[in-house]
Amino acid sequence: MVFPLYFWLLFAAALLISSIGFKKYVWFISLGYGFSIAGEGILMLILFGIQKSLTPGTILCCVLLTLYGCRLGGYLAYREMKLGSYNRNMDGEIKQDVPTGVKFAIWITCALLYVLEVVPVFYCLYNGSGSNVWTYIGFAIMLCGVCLESAADLQKSRAKKMNPRRFVDTGLYRLVRCPNYLGEMLFWTGVVLSGIGSVSGWQWLLTIIGYFGIIFVMFSGARRLEIRQNKNYGEDPEYQKYVKSVPILVPFIPLYSVEKYKWLTA
Repeated sequence: MVFPLYFWLLFAAALLISSIGFKKYVWFISLGYGFSIAGEGILMLILFGIQKSLTPGTILCCVLLTLYGCRLGGYLAYREMKLGSYNRNMDGEIKQDVPTGVKFAIWITCALLYVLEVVPVFYCLYNGSGSNVWTYIGFAIMLCGVCLESAADLQKSRAKKMNPRRFVDTGLYRLVRCPNYLGEMLFWTGVVLSGIGSVSGWQWLLTIIGYFGIIFVMFSGARRLEIRQNKNYGEDPEYQKYVKSVPILVPFIPLYSVEKYKWLTA
C-alpha cells in the first residue's frame, strides 16, 4: 500500500488547518473539520488542475466539497461567536483541560480522517478515471445532503430565535431529531458513490474507513445531543412524546435513542 505525494499534501493541509484545535480543543472537530474539507477541495482543484486531469464531474465534486466545508465552518464559527448559551453547554460537555499528548493524537487522527473522507474523489482524479455516471449520481446525492443540512441548521436557528427555551420539533425535525447529521451522512454517502468505477483495490479500504469513521462521529454527536436535550427538556411531556415517536437520526428506522450506547464516544 503506497500513498502518493498528493495524498500527503492533502494530509499536510488538513493538519495545518485543523491545528486551530490547539487554541480551543473542540475546534479540532468543528472549525478544523469544516475548513479542512474546504481546503482539501481547493487543493485538489489546484493540484489536478495543474496536471490537467480535471473533468466536469470531478470539478463539480471538488467545488461542492469546498462549498460544503466553507458553509459548515462558517456556520460553526458564527455559532461560536454569537451563541453564548451554546458555548456554555459545550464547555460543560467537552473537556478543555486535555493533556498536550492527547491533543496531538487527536489532531493527527482527525486530520487523517478528514483526508480519508475525500479519497473517493481524490482517487477519481489520481487514477485518471475521468467522470462516469456514478460521479454525477454521487454529486447529486452530495448536493441533496448539503441542502438538507443547511435547511436543518436554518430551521433550528429560526425556531430558537422564536422560542429559545423549547426543543425544535418543526420542519425537518418532524422527520428525524438530528436532520443536520442526516444531511451530513447523506453528503458523505454521495462522496463514496462518486468513486464507483474509479476507486479500485485497497483504495476501497481507505474509502470504507473514512466513511464509517464519519458515520460513527455522526452517531456519537447524536448521542451527545440526546443527553444534553434529555437534561434540558426531560421533564417536558411534549418532549417525551416527541422523542418516543420521531427517530433520532435515520428516518423510518425505529431507533429512538442512542444514549445507552456508551461506546459511541468520539
